[in-house]
Amino acid sequence: MEADNLTELSEFLLLGLSDDPELQPVLFGLFLSMYLVTVLRNLLIILAISSDSYLHTPMYFFLSNLSFVDTCFISTTVPKMLVNIQARSKDISYMGCLTQVYFLMMFAGMDTFLLAVMAYDRFVAICHPLQYTVIMNPHLCGLLVLASWFIIFWVSLVHILLMKRLTFSTGTEIPHFFCELAQVLKVARSDTLLNNIVLYVATALLGVFPVAGILFSYSQIVSSLMRMSSTEGKYKAFSTCGSHLCVVSLFNGTGLGVYLSSAVTHSSQSSSMASVMYAMVTPMLNPFIYSLRNKDVKGVLGRLLNRAASCLLWGTTSELRGCYWSIKQM
Repeated sequence: MEADNLTELSEFLLLGLSDDPELQPVLFGLFLSMYLVTVLRNLLIILAISSDSYLHTPMYFFLSNLSFVDTCFISTTVPKMLVNIQARSKDISYMGCLTQVYFLMMFAGMDTFLLAVMAYDRFVAICHPLQYTVIMNPHLCGLLVLASWFIIFWVSLVHILLMKRLTFSTGTEIPHFFCELAQVLKVARSDTLLNNIVLYVATALLGVFPVAGILFSYSQIVSSLMRMSSTEGKYKAFSTCGSHLCVVSLFNGTGLGVYLSSAVTHSSQSSSMASVMYAMVTPMLNPFIYSLRNKDVKGVLGRLLNRAASCLLWGTTSELRGCYWSIKQM
């Protein structure tokens, strides 16, 4: 009982996706590739948007924030999983698990908020184009992002404070590849009723309501597009909105499914696969679906890469310094 109560000394065991030793190198290579692609693509988008003044608009401002959040989101889980696979270990410390839960909740919530804000941005741009620059001014854009960070910071903190009151056995097994809040609550030794109530309320408020706002925004957008006479304008708008809805469906569908279904199902395998979709696949696909299909972003990235390649191939040390500053100031 003394070990049970000393949760700060506890150690959890992450069972991962598979116990098959022959499958571990495959999983390591797959998830390492996904991680590197995700980080590289998102960092390139942030670099492209920050380096070109033409892209300093509300839409690209939110895109750069989404890329930053996606990079942090996938970095919360994958490095630890890769280390465990490589070291043939399953352990994670109690504080490490709490840290994972906190940042997962924070970045997942920020993803949801940013997708909702981006839907509102497209709604204003398409349905009220003449008032777009007035409504979506830099002050409002910054306020929306800061308010999102503020809300999700306190919501995540509440979850962690409630988890601190729970007791766990040393060496408790978590049937997952990272510390997901719903799975951690299932293996607690003490009563988790209050934790589950807060979890479902937070999931509803931070998941269902933003999704409802997104659907409302796009219903208005579709209604406005149907009255548009330009076929080219319709195609461009539908392409952008379709990409956004793909991201929303993939992320929110799997994420909400994991948390809302945790009370009625105990299938760890299905929960793990759904978690792979929203915690790893979505951050990897976001740059392809939502950013790199955009000709403006691709144009800036092309110029950056061509300039960097020219500098590396032909530049001397002093010229490389000049290239660095010229690329930074593009």
